Amino acid sequence: MQARIAVLPGDGIGPEVTREALACLDQIASLAGHDFTYQEFPIGSAALDACGEPLPAATLAGCLASDAVLLGAVGHPKHDSMPAHLKPEKGLLALRQGLGVFANIRPAFLHPSLVNASPLRAEVVRGTDLVIVRELAGGLYFGEPRSLAENVGINTLIYSRLEIERIARVAFDLARGRRKKVTSVDKANVLECSQLWRAVVKEVAGDYPDVTLEHQYVDSCAMAIVTRPTSFDVIVTDNLFGDILSDEASVLTGSLGMLPSASLGGKVDLYEPVHGSAPDIAGKGLANPLGAILSTAMLLRHSLGLETEAKALEAAVSAVLAKGYSTPDLKCEHNAMTTRGVGEQVRLQVSNLLLGIPA
Repeated sequence: MQARIAVLPGDGIGPEVTREALACLDQIASLAGHDFTYQEFPIGSAALDACGEPLPAATLAGCLASDAVLLGAVGHPKHDSMPAHLKPEKGLLALRQGLGVFANIRPAFLHPSLVNASPLRAEVVRGTDLVIVRELAGGLYFGEPRSLAENVGINTLIYSRLEIERIARVAFDLARGRRKKVTSVDKANVLECSQLWRAVVKEVAGDYPDVTLEHQYVDSCAMAIVTRPTSFDVIVTDNLFGDILSDEASVLTGSLGMLPSASLGGKVDLYEPVHGSAPDIAGKGLANPLGAILSTAMLLRHSLGLETEAKALEAAVSAVLAKGYSTPDLKCEHNAMTTRGVGEQVRLQVSNLLLGIPA
């Protein structure tokens, strides 16, 4: 297979974790006979430094001309004082909008070897395997009007029936291939938008009689994620709630550095680890590359249809963790490795798996 992948390393640790993810893709391409080509573009703080704007037109055009987009991380405190429209994070929001993606898929799977890496008790988190489906194109992050004055800040929360229905169908379709349960999260006891959300999700559920639907308020769900995480299968929620809950779910997996994500449904799909740019550890070889590597597994599966290769990469990550190798954030049994060292271990394991060599 031939595929063009737009690469947006971004800021902080973004270039480091992206480098390891691309090296894994190259390893797979070499072993499986694929031809992956990459073109790099700036975004976020790096784009502000180079071009004076967080999402240059050339970056978006390059992404739209590709088969998939792989992003590292966005943000740097040196640009915190910039006007709102020039903050690095605006580049990411504009990219998602420009690509037209609306469904953010964030799996939170606890590898058995990382049970003790979670700050929660082993008996609470063992067996955690959930997916958060976050609506990505609407809600407070994009609602108009919005403004900031000296004494008043305004943001607008808007959701249409169409936006809710399409994200709900993504969640129900995903649940059908898993354990057939959807938890819809809202704040319907306070917000009219959430009342519409709940009503539309109920309607969509009628087309999926084989899937169980439950509703939870976001505050109750936030508590349940850390007290009974194994009760969840697929969680579907809006843009703001999904952003917060998926970061909270990172404690279940041992580290925010473990979580991958895919943003789907647009002209071109976008893949990125959930973690931020972490500029305080940039360049020190401390960053966990596994979220970025697992994001490339999602890219292989969803954009390129290479299920065998995606499963091999995921299995390679599991094998590395089972052997006790990790970056310092995970506290595995062996001495912590560098970002590159963990990437090299994953590439060794994926080679073994694709060549049929026992781990």
